[in-house]
Amino acid sequence: MKGKKRIIVIGGSAAGPKAAAKARRLDEEAEIVIIQKAPDLSMASCGYPYYVGGFFDDRNLLICTPTGVVRDPKFYLNAKGIVARTETEAVGIDRKAKTVSVKDLKTGKGESLSYDKLILATGSVPKIPPIPGAGLDGITTLQSMQDADYLRRVRDEKTIKKAVIIGGGLIGIETCEALQLAGIEITVIEMLPQLLTFLDWELAKLVENHVRSKNANVITDNGIAEFLGENGKLVGVKLQNGIELPCELAVVAIGVSPNAKLAKEAGLETGLAGGVIVNEYMQTSDPDIYAAGDCVESLNLITGKKVHAPYGDLANLQGRVAGENAAGGNSATFPGTIQTGICKVFDFTAGSTGLSEKAAQAAGFTDIETVINASPDKPGFMTGLLLVTKLVVERKTGRILGAQCVGPGDVSKQLATWAMAIKGKLTVDDMINADLPYAPPFSLAIDHSIAAAHIMQNKLKGRMKGISCSEVKKKLDGGATPFILDARGPDEYEQIRIGVGERLIPIGALRNRLNELPGDKGAEIICYCKISLRGYEAARVLEGRGWTNVKVMEGGIMAWPFPREK
Repeated sequence: MKGKKRIIVIGGSAAGPKAAAKARRLDEEAEIVIIQKAPDLSMASCGYPYYVGGFFDDRNLLICTPTGVVRDPKFYLNAKGIVARTETEAVGIDRKAKTVSVKDLKTGKGESLSYDKLILATGSVPKIPPIPGAGLDGITTLQSMQDADYLRRVRDEKTIKKAVIIGGGLIGIETCEALQLAGIEITVIEMLPQLLTFLDWELAKLVENHVRSKNANVITDNGIAEFLGENGKLVGVKLQNGIELPCELAVVAIGVSPNAKLAKEAGLETGLAGGVIVNEYMQTSDPDIYAAGDCVESLNLITGKKVHAPYGDLANLQGRVAGENAAGGNSATFPGTIQTGICKVFDFTAGSTGLSEKAAQAAGFTDIETVINASPDKPGFMTGLLLVTKLVVERKTGRILGAQCVGPGDVSKQLATWAMAIKGKLTVDDMINADLPYAPPFSLAIDHSIAAAHIMQNKLKGRMKGISCSEVKKKLDGGATPFILDARGPDEYEQIRIGVGERLIPIGALRNRLNELPGDKGAEIICYCKISLRGYEAARVLEGRGWTNVKVMEGGIMAWPFPREK
């Protein structure tokens, strides 16, 4: 008679516990063991910045069930019949013997555990730049519970006055907010020309402007050359341009790499990004070994290429698939990712799904169209808040390739809508009449996402010639002198204006003031308003009266990321 199946899971953060729990639900008789190097289990690591920032104070909320029960080894044993061994490190895999060598980190004792099926959920490791002084006290990442504990103590003790965040990605920006809320003077240092590289520059600049408005300093196009210390403690950083900034804390947040050391040493196939290669069943090159979470590479469903996508939701989804297949055979699949991400940035939210314009071009999409839409998430009488969305589509087919959205409005709803559209391979024409829920407390009558599709359709049909704020600024900086028409009212103009030599002609007066426009019907005219709805209407009026080179500045003043006159 065949004995019980033994499933060993290496890694106890997100994918590992999910895989173990799913396997248990499908096989009550299997022997399931989780090997976890850290002292905690099933940590909500995406919640670390919010614990540090004081959004909640109970550390256990990061490791408990929705009903408030801490997920410790006792919980896993009693509630799930799973043996969870914390502070135990897996140090080697013998694929031929089907064993895992483990070491008890408290006692130093080693042993060998046999398996029928093995699931690797070893996660990722933070990237640490090879910079002089990297070992000084006061330099940390925000990768582990211990990191979160350290930064929470920093917040609570209120002894640190100045900190630098190295890296302007998701974790860097979230950590910036957390520490700024603690009253610490923050400088974010990003080597690239922008924050949040999953966004295109013009939207990233809006986010940067918002960060600066919260009294956090931002330095782009620069990096760290050296950590400066005294008596073993951090006292400052030296930038690559030679400037020195005093600080007592540095948080390194320049990204993560797959933690695939065990897999590589065991001879499993890994990819260009360093992650474990898996098929749709989350199965590695060894049919008895599965892998899930940050240690693997996933298929990008748009480009068809393997990517490293270290997202907490994907780790759980992949873990569920790996657990089901390890327990009962290959019946579940994980098809891949479109890389949807979102983050809170003080009073803004920023996120993207699918490909940015920059990423689409890098992936070989040459025939693309983009559009920027600025409008509220719901009516003004329901305190609607601004959203700025950039849509990327394949011009010939109208297929939606990507969407980015930033602003104080409900960005999450917009991204969810576009993520499902991209996953379903919908086109712009599919979206223009999308049947979305509407009531004034929740949405405009024509939802922001549908409006973006309408603008895109107008561009694709040649009804609107769009131009981005960045392109307008580039023209002006290059010495071009287009006629710039502001179609708003005088009161609006007095409250806020960009100050680039624009001419104010309110849309209601435009037909009676056509004599103020260039006599040359081929002259370049750029129209805009607050969000460029009236700018589009002005362009249609002018084209109907014979002007042939009329453009609409997409997103209007609300999408203008540059300094304004007032």
